Amino acid sequence: MSTVDLGFPGLNGVPAADGPQNRKEFVSDQEVRWCPGCGDYAVLAAFQSFLPELGVKRENIVMVSGIGCSSRFPYYLSTYGVHSIHGRAPTIATGLAVTRPDLNVWVITGDGDALSIGGNHLIHTMRRNVNLKILLFNNRIYGLTKGQYSPTSERGKVTKSTPMGSVDTPFNPISLALGAEAKFVARTIDSDRKHLTEVLRAAAAHRGTAFVEIYQNCPIFNDNAFDAIKDPKTRDDAIIPLRHGEPIRFGKDGRLGVVRDPSGTGRMSVVEVATLPNGEADLVVHDAHHEDSAYAFALSRLTGGGVLKQAPIGIFRSVQRQVYDDLVREQVATAKSQQGEGDLQSLVTGSDTWTVTA
Repeated sequence: MSTVDLGFPGLNGVPAADGPQNRKEFVSDQEVRWCPGCGDYAVLAAFQSFLPELGVKRENIVMVSGIGCSSRFPYYLSTYGVHSIHGRAPTIATGLAVTRPDLNVWVITGDGDALSIGGNHLIHTMRRNVNLKILLFNNRIYGLTKGQYSPTSERGKVTKSTPMGSVDTPFNPISLALGAEAKFVARTIDSDRKHLTEVLRAAAAHRGTAFVEIYQNCPIFNDNAFDAIKDPKTRDDAIIPLRHGEPIRFGKDGRLGVVRDPSGTGRMSVVEVATLPNGEADLVVHDAHHEDSAYAFALSRLTGGGVLKQAPIGIFRSVQRQVYDDLVREQVATAKSQQGEGDLQSLVTGSDTWTVTA
């Protein structure tokens, strides 16, 4: 049986499809049920069109989701899928990835599902560098349960659960992922299909955990949360494009750019390029392959914790490290070669037992 080993190195060992595939083969017969105008529709359409590019048999692709609007995703794809329990999708997906190297595993989650009850499961999956891909749909609200504030809602957010405004400091999902030592970290937008697809390709090609935050609009409970980066009048000055090897420059006519803080703190800031002594030469040249996560973390802090006004979009970090599943399977193989197959009952019983007598 042929396996995927060209174009998407992260898929090595996964059985290849017998021939060309198309979008229709990955569309299920289930009625898509999201609110009219939901950004999930755009992400689903892009994902369904992207999957044939992988060249992987449908039965070797698995979508694992938790609870929330985004977690309906597995129903709408003609692959295997698991609609799991709240916040535990990364854990279930880890079990699949470790025990079944022939599978291409994706986690579909949201800001509430992943960053609240699922926080520990998410960070440990990234810390371990399990070979799976995590798509976090961030609409900065609890949509499925009808509009409570979420871990990414800005301070002062008035919702059904915070009638006087949230007093919580929100998570920055990119900063969180980098702090957990994720080796592939990116951000994209639901309405930018070209960019979304480019990021999906890069995530699929990465061997190890790939974390992708997708800004996704909820038109019912948190409409216009991403207006700054979507409105044609403001988006040029709001989107900070990250392209490896290029100066980080943006805005109308490229008037804005990113520089390192001269104080030596490692912070980065946005400035007018015209005010720089050496112009573009003074700008930060993006290095997505920088080994030190502090570089990408500094970029992530350009996104404020309040109402969104500016945000870097693209791949923050993409570096290689040994993959958790490979290491676990190597240990199992070593144990078998040294001790044989082993005995399940002996493992359950253990060596430290006692007998209780009357």
